[in-house]
Order: sequence, then structure tokens, then C-alpha cells
Amino acid sequence: MKKSIIAVAGAAAVALTLAACGTPTDEGTAEETSGTETSSESAEPTGDVVEGFKACMVSDQGGWDDQSFNQSGKEGLDRAADELGVEVNAVESTADADYGPNIDSLISDGCTYIIGVGFLLEPAIQSAAEANTDIQFALIDSALSNDDFSLLELDNVKPLLFNTAEASFLAGYLAAGMTESGTVGTFGGLPIPSVQIFMDGFADGITKYNEDNGADVTLLGWDKEAQTGSFTGDFENQANGTTTAQGFIDQGADIVMPVAGPVGLGAATAIQGANGTMIWVDSDGFASTDYGDIIVTSVMKEIGQAVFDSIAEASSGSFDATPYVGTLENEGVGLADFHDFADSVPQELQDKIAEYQEQIISGDLVIETPNAP
Repeated sequence: MKKSIIAVAGAAAVALTLAACGTPTDEGTAEETSGTETSSESAEPTGDVVEGFKACMVSDQGGWDDQSFNQSGKEGLDRAADELGVEVNAVESTADADYGPNIDSLISDGCTYIIGVGFLLEPAIQSAAEANTDIQFALIDSALSNDDFSLLELDNVKPLLFNTAEASFLAGYLAAGMTESGTVGTFGGLPIPSVQIFMDGFADGITKYNEDNGADVTLLGWDKEAQTGSFTGDFENQANGTTTAQGFIDQGADIVMPVAGPVGLGAATAIQGANGTMIWVDSDGFASTDYGDIIVTSVMKEIGQAVFDSIAEASSGSFDATPYVGTLENEGVGLADFHDFADSVPQELQDKIAEYQEQIISGDLVIETPNAP
């Protein structure tokens, strides 16, 4: 069952030199996504919308019902239609080969602002932006790069990035403090920066817990120093998530953090069957999935809010290609409530997590990762 997740939005980006941050505005409510190509004029313009403005979006192959970052992005688009009165259109991709044709279809449809959801759309967004300098674009979870992987900045492309390592650090510390077996695991869908940044922060949090407490909690699935680990190979095949999670369980893991969109739902079935617990990513999995009873917390990216804010900016004629970077400080990333586990997390552990969050926000503690924006 799909649930709305705009208030609690799934991975970060490639460019190490980006430093600009934005501050999300107050959150709102969005209707659930349709999962199909739609066009909407559901509200009258507020008067601040540029004439002819049309905001559009292309999903990655996970689709609008992924209960993760695609769904979060679509809800931000829907909210812009409802609250700003902008015309919108959304096209769902089912394979990598769809990205270019889907963007071309939106250009033909008269879209003036096109948002690509996810790192995998970077080549298609870059190509379209270079060929259509009169159209504005945004890209979630990635900046643009040249052939030599150096940073490429275009005046008509705004990266929407998230430093999820900060929130994942807190999740790793929590997992290390909550495990009863002394073993936890994490895996990704694909080995890309927007996935690996979660795993980096998670690993650092476990390391910090071990240092603070003289513990020896083991992490399966990721070696931060080597940047190698467990990946299922996609974001769609839930059976791969089940198999990977079961492999961790067989090695003693009792808490698992999948960073794999819908593949994480497959992991949830194995974890639930083993009476384990999990940490969700991108959205608050307690609200967005049917596995809230085993989700201790979630590492959230406020994708829906970032999308809404960027559309509000562009639709008023104030488009700015300066990258947005969500952090703990500006609440673009965060750790979700403990929900059903609120009474199970020791107060001392909660206090330590809160202390480290404040240290990260103040800059006294910096979570370093080669995958951070």
C-alpha cells in the first residue's frame, strides 16, 4: 500500500566542490502519486507564476510508487500544482533507455522546467540542457560532470543534493547501540555516490560507537576505506533484496539498512521473518511502507520539499543554478522518529545521538566521505 511521504523524503551527489546550501520552507500535504504520466492544472495560479511556466519530472527506473525518492520527488511536484497553481507533467521511466526519450517528450510538451529524479539521469539531463539552453532543469542526487569527471556547471541546471552521510552517521551509531548480536549490515542497489554516501556515514557511526564504548560491533556489506561492498545491481528486483538481507541474517546481523529503493522492501520480508529490525532510507519508512513495526528509524532526505522550493523559485522567474545541498543544519536531511521503538532506545543512547547531531550542525564533528557534495 502506497502512502504519502512528501514530509519525510531517498541519496547525495558526486561533486566534492559544491558547498551552497538552502533552507527548506514549511512542509505541506500532497496527494498520492498516480504512477502514470499525468498533466495537471489543479489550482489557480497565485499571480506570482511566470506566464507559460510548466514544471515537469522524469522518474528513474524505480517508478513513482517506489515508497522512496521517486515518490518523494513526485509528491513535491504535485504539491507545486496544488499550492502554486503551476501546470505539471510527470513521466515514469521503466528502464535506463527511457530517460532521453522521456525528457524529449517533455520538451515537446512545452515544459519549461524539467526535473530528473536520481543520479542515473545525469547524462540525459546534461545532454538535454546543453541542447536546450532556453529550458531550465534540475537534477536530484547529482551534479553534472565532464568526460574526465570534473565538475560541469551549466546556467540552466540546478543540482538538488543531500549530504546524507550526516544523518546516516546517527543511524549507524543507533544501530551499533541497539544490536543484540553485535552484527549489523547495509547494502546498496547500485555502487553510485548517492547510495554509497549513506553507507559511508553508517559505517562511521558504528566506528564511533565502538570507540566510545570499547565495543566491537561488526558491519557487514560495506568497507568504507576500500569503497567496496554488497550491491544488488538494481533498484527494482525485490527478490535480490530478500536474498542479500538473508545472507546478512545468516551471518548474525539483526539490524540491516538497505539503500536500494524498492529493493529494500524485499529485504524487509527477510528481516521480518527473522524477527530482526531495519533502518529505512530516503523517506520515513514507518509512514511510507507497510513495515513500520520493524523499522527502528529512517535516514531521510527532504526531496519533496527541495523539489517544491525549486519549482517555487523557478516559477516566479527567480531560477538560480546554485546547487541546493540538504544538511542536518538546514533540515534537508535527518533521522526520523523512533515511532514504535521509542521506548526501546535507551535514553543514554538517544542523548548521545542528539549530542552528535548538534556537533555535526555546529561543525565540531565533520563526517568525511568521498561521496559527499
